[in-house]
Amino acid sequence: MENNIKLNLEYSGISNHEIMTYSQTVKKVHKELNDSTEDKKNFTGWVNWPQTYDKKEYEKIKKIANKIKGDSNILIVIGIGGSYLGARAAIESLKYNKEKQSNVEILYVGNNLSANYINEIIDYVSDKEISINVISKSGKTTEPAIAFRIFRNLMENKYGIDGARKRIFVTTTKRKGALYKIAMQEKYAKLSIPENIGGRYSVLTAVGLLPMAVAGINIDKIMEGAKFAQEKYSDDNLKYNDCYKYAVARNILYEKNKNIEIMGTYEPNLFYFIEWWKQLYGESEGKNYSGIFPSGAIYTTDLHSLGQYVQEGRRNLFETILNVKNTDSDIIINYDEENLDELNYIAGKPISYVNQKAMLGTIQAHVDGDVPNIIIDIDRLDETTIGHLLYFFEKSCAMSGNLSGINPFDQPGVEKYKENMFNLLGKYK
Repeated sequence: MENNIKLNLEYSGISNHEIMTYSQTVKKVHKELNDSTEDKKNFTGWVNWPQTYDKKEYEKIKKIANKIKGDSNILIVIGIGGSYLGARAAIESLKYNKEKQSNVEILYVGNNLSANYINEIIDYVSDKEISINVISKSGKTTEPAIAFRIFRNLMENKYGIDGARKRIFVTTTKRKGALYKIAMQEKYAKLSIPENIGGRYSVLTAVGLLPMAVAGINIDKIMEGAKFAQEKYSDDNLKYNDCYKYAVARNILYEKNKNIEIMGTYEPNLFYFIEWWKQLYGESEGKNYSGIFPSGAIYTTDLHSLGQYVQEGRRNLFETILNVKNTDSDIIINYDEENLDELNYIAGKPISYVNQKAMLGTIQAHVDGDVPNIIIDIDRLDETTIGHLLYFFEKSCAMSGNLSGINPFDQPGVEKYKENMFNLLGKYK
């Protein structure tokens, strides 16, 4: 398979010598990651997943997806955080893909507690054929649990109890948890979340693959891209591993007091990919009162809101730019006789050309303003590229967290707000 993703550190201000000083540490972490994949307590099952995934369950995913595509206009994905962001990242990134073979619209609930939002979804789907995919390891996370209770009731009122059972699909852990018990009791079709894969690393399991398949994405190509990335980034030699170089570059910049990373792109359909990336890195690295704060921007749009701050605000920023070099479609800027808008100097040029020049000009300006830029060049956006990128960032996140001395696979701080919320709601009275 052709490699269409390349790391470019030209604008990072980091020398190759600086990168290579991490060589031995990277080798050590690489070995530890690979040695830990068989231990379920380490949540590193994703490392070899593109090769070792459950083939029987994979076929079940395709079968369920075809069933949903055959009888539904809408799939409602109920989940929060890693239970929905990965699928949404892929679906939104490829929404202009001409090969999509699905008329099913994907909607997302259980990711907030807004009654207005939930009621809008209820009203919108009232006259449509619906299926539900509820995704949760425990089944007790507040937002998706409330949404499932509401939409399960809606489905039973709409289709009857037996009819609803044929349209509700549960993705959860095997043999334990509240959602597993509900699925067994109600005889819902089940898909599994591997116990040794944490939520934010689960996009290449049934968690992400079922919604992707229903949306018309070729999940064979997603997994093909991920498998290619797994093999490509299995080299412990830092000199040849762009995935590890990205992790090292981030840590070098952090040591230089660059503690906010803006993931930017000039392609708006990558918005939810950045949202997925923010959760992956934020939950993995934000511990012990340290870590790089992950932020996102869609350029050129956000140049007119955040651009001033990036250029002249506090100098604790760096940017990582996802540069999609080739687009599926383009528009040629027309010539205008009057030229009142003074744009004839670019008449005859495609918009993609202007977008690329805007990107290069911005990178140069930001670098001149002491905002280092890491560029990830992407030849084109397709399923194999998305599978590759998903694995690239998972592997680099694991390396980056370990390099900074934290465990990138737990999230102890998340439990604090839940505890306070439950106390305020009177759960323990």
